[in-house]
Amino acid sequence: MNTTAHDFVTVEMRGLKAALVARAQAQRVSVSVLVRTAVMRDLGLAADGEASRMDALTAGPASAASVKLSIRMTADEARQLAAGARAAGLSRGAYLAGLIANVPVLSAGGGRTEHIATLMASCAELSTLSRNVHRLTALLRQANVEPARPYREMLDTLAGDVRRHLELAARVLADLQPQSRSTRPTARSAS
Repeated sequence: MNTTAHDFVTVEMRGLKAALVARAQAQRVSVSVLVRTAVMRDLGLAADGEASRMDALTAGPASAASVKLSIRMTADEARQLAAGARAAGLSRGAYLAGLIANVPVLSAGGGRTEHIATLMASCAELSTLSRNVHRLTALLRQANVEPARPYREMLDTLAGDVRRHLELAARVLADLQPQSRSTRPTARSAS
């Protein structure tokens, strides 16, 4: 028997209900979780990462046939599920769906946040390279050779830097995507 006291508030949505329900479905959370998180964020009460975690959910499009599922677990299993979802920055439902879909980064222990941070850092480096190439091009158009000389080393490594970024991006994106049954390693191929 659940004896938890709940605080309820009724809100006139003035035409926003459909968008609210659609967002909750897309993020695979209940409407209550979505509203609570938005209110916490607006009041400045969100724990570090709580609000951004809700904004960054990438569970994919919700199906109109979404169903609520109740499962029985031991208390330890439930804690592990909640901890894994929290570490991945996902709702428990989205995390469990990702495990079922065999998303490699979730199956390997939930380093999704680190993968995304690594990709963002690599993109930032690539952006710096782009700015440097643009600056170098401008200097060379002006026949301004002396200020362009320091960019020589960057040009020597540019192709390798771009290749490394693309390889990293491909790896990270592959680890964040569900694997189809045909791409999953079999027991025979894994050995």
